[in-house]
Amino acid sequence: MLSSKLSYNYMMIAPHHLATKTGSDILKEGGNVVEAMIASAAMISVVYPHMNSMGGDNFWLISDKNKNIHAIDSCGPASNNINIDFYKKLGFNSIPSRGPLSALTVPGAVAGWKLAYDFSVKNLGGKIPISRLLFDAEQAAKEGIAVTKTLRNNLKSKLNQLVEVVGFKDIYLKNGKIPNVGDRLIIPKLSNTFSLLIKNGLQDFYSGDVFRKIISDLDILGSPLNSDDFKNYKATFVDPLELKIKDAKLFNLPPPTQGLASILILGLLDELSITCKNNVELIHNIVEITKAVFKIRDKHISDPRYMSFHVSEFLTKDFIKKLAKEINFEKAAPWPTSSLGGDTVWLGATDTHGNTVSFIQSIYWEFGSGLVLPNTGITMQNRGVSFSLDLKNHNHLLPGRKPFHTIQPALAHFDDGRVMSYGTMGGEGQPQTQATIFYRYNIQNLNLQNAVNEPRWLLGKTWGEETTSLKIEERFSADTFDKLKSMGHIVEKVGAYEEIMGHAGALVCYPNGLKEGGYDLRSDGSAIGG
Repeated sequence: MLSSKLSYNYMMIAPHHLATKTGSDILKEGGNVVEAMIASAAMISVVYPHMNSMGGDNFWLISDKNKNIHAIDSCGPASNNINIDFYKKLGFNSIPSRGPLSALTVPGAVAGWKLAYDFSVKNLGGKIPISRLLFDAEQAAKEGIAVTKTLRNNLKSKLNQLVEVVGFKDIYLKNGKIPNVGDRLIIPKLSNTFSLLIKNGLQDFYSGDVFRKIISDLDILGSPLNSDDFKNYKATFVDPLELKIKDAKLFNLPPPTQGLASILILGLLDELSITCKNNVELIHNIVEITKAVFKIRDKHISDPRYMSFHVSEFLTKDFIKKLAKEINFEKAAPWPTSSLGGDTVWLGATDTHGNTVSFIQSIYWEFGSGLVLPNTGITMQNRGVSFSLDLKNHNHLLPGRKPFHTIQPALAHFDDGRVMSYGTMGGEGQPQTQATIFYRYNIQNLNLQNAVNEPRWLLGKTWGEETTSLKIEERFSADTFDKLKSMGHIVEKVGAYEEIMGHAGALVCYPNGLKEGGYDLRSDGSAIGG
């Protein structure tokens, strides 16, 4: 039996131990949860470069000590001078997945840090300067990081796609070869970028020295992004999605994220009062609910300014009851047509003041566009490949439109006063894993460490995979595999702690001040309490 981390002061969780330590150090120094998260997010952009970067996006859920929820959307839109004809004239029927032409959306991550920082100063008594929050990341990029197994594995599997993309091999290959686990990876240009942000402030990314370096590289390399796209971008506070279930209120991010899918799965489990007696029932029920929910997601979710329905219409009790009646649990239904994927990092933290954050940051596919800007060391995301070049598609490319996002952090307020922050990386796996962790903790009464690390499954495509099989970790029993197959599932056995299942995490803050944390053994992470 795995044990959760427990503390009465603070708790910090991240999928890389150095990012966890950086955030926990800020909390130990008296910083609040937002300050810790910015420091941890900066550090993880260095130590987990295959999953996130300053060239990506992020989303925040902040639960303050008074249980008010503040949601930040820091998703960058497509360039204002880009459209479908731009790609069609170049002979493309879809947006290129790698290289400069895939880098067509503004990086929102640093704007998210800035908006959260300003909120911290104004509302949470934040006093720690940006220079301290970015210092560890600056030094890590300068002195070098130890290559992890997950970084090496991703380099091996994606190298053929990325080796010719500008800047990639200069950073990631050592004497022309993939570095070994434990080798030192130094990114001096990225360290210099952090130095400039420390000197000039976070807005420098969008209108200062860092901005000018970014734009110079993008212009030379042929990205559609331009200076106005950066100058006009701001992260924004948005109304979070909310859904009341029997013993808690659930929160997630609205479109353009797939937060609706995550919250609807739990809403349907609650509506149907499903009590799973074994793993077969747990997997089958969540999978069949996921299929029904993804049909809604794939038909409707995009930039909310262009949606034909307001997302709140899908969260009414009447709609959830109607959807519940349409699900046939007797056998496996066909899998919805979908081809989403991506890699991400989820981080969670709670401080001594009673504030809690659920945070997620991503560059979409592993290494994003693969484009590492020569003057800054920043890896640009390829989130824009989620746009369609078909005008009939509900998520077709338009100037200034926000791309569909698989990433979304989750948070819950229990009726008894507990606050739970949880999330994961993993594309289509995110809603399934979020629901599983919540169910295991809340219904099956597992401690958080076990709720996160019990064997998991993933239905749907992951990036790099062509199958939509039900991938199940081999730690499940043979009987579980056999019964799922007999119900019509196409089952594929994978490793015991398979990385495609995502790097998840969760923490709970109890009314008496106790903090409980669980991190994912599939990651290089940790949970640190103080």
